[in-house]
Amino acid sequence: MDLLEHQGKKIFASFGVPVPEGKPARGAAAARKVAEKLGTRVVVKAQVRVGGRGKAGGVKLAPDPAEAEARAGEILGMDIKGHKVREVLVERADKAIAAEYYVSFMLDRGAKAYLGMCSVKGGMDIEEVAASEPEYLARVHIDPLVGLRGSHVRRMLFGGRIPSAHHRAVGALIEQLYACFVGSDASLVEVNPLIVTEDGEAMALDAKVSLDENALFRHPEFEKLVDLRALPKQERLAKEKGVGNFVGLDGNVGIIGNGAGLTMSTLDVVANFGGKPANFLDIGGGANAEVMANGISVILSSRKVRALLVNIFGGITRCDEVARGILAAVEQLGGAKVPIVVRLDGTNASEGRDILRAAGVAGVHPAETMNEAAQKAVELAKRRKAS
Repeated sequence: MDLLEHQGKKIFASFGVPVPEGKPARGAAAARKVAEKLGTRVVVKAQVRVGGRGKAGGVKLAPDPAEAEARAGEILGMDIKGHKVREVLVERADKAIAAEYYVSFMLDRGAKAYLGMCSVKGGMDIEEVAASEPEYLARVHIDPLVGLRGSHVRRMLFGGRIPSAHHRAVGALIEQLYACFVGSDASLVEVNPLIVTEDGEAMALDAKVSLDENALFRHPEFEKLVDLRALPKQERLAKEKGVGNFVGLDGNVGIIGNGAGLTMSTLDVVANFGGKPANFLDIGGGANAEVMANGISVILSSRKVRALLVNIFGGITRCDEVARGILAAVEQLGGAKVPIVVRLDGTNASEGRDILRAAGVAGVHPAETMNEAAQKAVELAKRRKAS
């Protein structure tokens, strides 16, 4: 779950990471009030979950409250890479900056470790630095069971070519940022730029934070940070209905599976038969009538879906129960709006297919193998498109 900058900075501050004083505002007049309260030069920053705000004109300095109101009026309503600006962050901009650096911590699943990165090239696109000047970017892996040690911090500072005069200040912030990364169950914390003022103070001038949604049960205080408006329509609907892991795609064959691996395999098989998956939906272990009805309704909320493939492996969940759930779901939805191909395998699979055949519901097609089901779904989608 990606956070807005002001949300990320609030979490930073709770772990002792120094951040500028500021407050979000949803209107130009509100931005002026914040600037008046701060009583100094401010910066007005668009709050969107995407980078490149500065280049898009979404970050502007303001020497006084009237100017802050004017700049906020210019930024609010902007479209930045498909994200509409609904609020701005107004914060102090009265520190004389001596240097700008880059620091981050993230999960490196391939290495099964945390990855700390540091660079003297702060304020730049880190992807550009990594590609064109990799010698200026330190990459240090950290064993989660060991945690951050002084040796890790030193490797980040020296590898990132941070001047020795700033090691103490930047090193302290690195330690605080790591505590935030682990303590908030984040998958990413990034500061670009991390500034050192002429007084020698290190501060996070920006904040990019991605939280692990699977860990939200440990952080009830983060629930209010969830903003469904930021999601595409179908993904928002899936969240509201609680149907599992849903990702919208560009095709016309809807996909429902139970288990991430099986669902991914289903997408691949559909593509092998010349089809284009419309989504990824892993409904997990529960395939009862309510779950199925919710999943089907989410997928069919897109008019581009021409056929639906339900691919279920019955382990603990019995396929005969799944079949009854699918039939009940179709009844709840007033019939099969598009052809539904159902492949059942595992516990009581033959009984489940017999139940579907005996019901004789128009538009529901049982299949025995994944290949048979995928080929049938692709054919039905093409047939409906042609008609």
